[in-house]
Amino acid sequence: MEHNAADALPPPVDPTAPADPAEPDDEGLAATLELVESWPLETELGQADLADAADSWIAMIDGARERVDFAEFYGASAPDGALEPVIAAIERAAARGVAIRFLFDRSFHAKMPAVPDRLAAIDGVQLRLIDGARYSAEEEGDGVLHAKYFIVDRRELFLGSQNFDWRALEHILELGVRLRHPAVARELSWLFEYDWALAEGAREADARAHASRVLPRPTDEHELRARYKNADNDAEPVALSLVASPRGHLERARDWDLPQLVDAIDGAREQVRVQLLSFDNRALEGARRFNELDAALRRAAARGVRTRLMVAHWSTAEDRVAPLRELQRVPGLEVSFVTIPAHSAGFIPFARVIHSKFLVVDARLAWVGTSNWAREYFYGSRNVGLLVRGEAFARRLARLFDDLWDSSLATRLDPDARYPAPRVAE
Repeated sequence: MEHNAADALPPPVDPTAPADPAEPDDEGLAATLELVESWPLETELGQADLADAADSWIAMIDGARERVDFAEFYGASAPDGALEPVIAAIERAAARGVAIRFLFDRSFHAKMPAVPDRLAAIDGVQLRLIDGARYSAEEEGDGVLHAKYFIVDRRELFLGSQNFDWRALEHILELGVRLRHPAVARELSWLFEYDWALAEGAREADARAHASRVLPRPTDEHELRARYKNADNDAEPVALSLVASPRGHLERARDWDLPQLVDAIDGAREQVRVQLLSFDNRALEGARRFNELDAALRRAAARGVRTRLMVAHWSTAEDRVAPLRELQRVPGLEVSFVTIPAHSAGFIPFARVIHSKFLVVDARLAWVGTSNWAREYFYGSRNVGLLVRGEAFARRLARLFDDLWDSSLATRLDPDARYPAPRVAE
């Protein structure tokens, strides 16, 4: 991939610099970053020191005073499922006058309309559907709104791998971040306003003008500061950058996540850890092969960086395992599959899987996002993520990765083996 210095990560920032790294919000509260997880029931994958996504979502929604904006791939609930209390919190917020907007992907609404339509029927809730083709160049195929995030009062946000789905809260290994930071929330709100206008049919230039009119830029800093809140309630300074895709649908070209992920891996000196649902370097029909991240991982391994990639067992499907076999054959590069045991209630479609998406480079830089690593996620679909510089945050994510890598649920890929087809749906 070709990219110039303007697209690269800025020089490392010393997160212990004397300048106050905890930018206060309009109430004088420090900007704080927190890791938020979900884990499959009947496993020991839950981390005692990490917040639970369902609890965090409800607390954030219950704390809203003016507005909550959701951008979600799709919605799915079940009687007595973990999403029902979240929907109840949304109903409470709307009843007290909080303005709530939902943006869902149109193609998935056609398949799963029940939850979005139920939300749209709540007084005080507005809903729009966006055609993911608006994000895609013709040669990239049809994109989707794949991001999963929401913003409370333009001061606090959640983003991560959790879809608006009861299974994401009960039966899937997921990871996200909760961040109180008005400046970062403003950047994410700009993307929401842009997509909200696109969903109504606005041209791209008009959607951009709308978002910039609603949210004029207060700062042009590339990295912003906050404090990472851990289980001991300590607060380590960190530097943050909001990143997103696809290219061409961003407030600033430099916010595109793909070149920044490549640069992060290229800067690794000791270890690269990547945890994803899936990794795929193949070309979509009519598009070129997706080599950018594949090549960066190979370069890291070639210069002696221990490079590990962990993906879900869904990738054992024969049409998905080939790129992983190629990586496993690279000296210094290891690939593992993770298989989550079935629930005692029986098979649950599209569940019992790892779905988290994060990267850790050495013990200094991490990314948590909504993209799997394949071409369509970066070139043709809406995704978001957060780059975080800070040793304690990176070390905590590294430990999360290592615990699973070393567990009985992870199996090293044998490049010469043939694997049974995974059971994903009925």
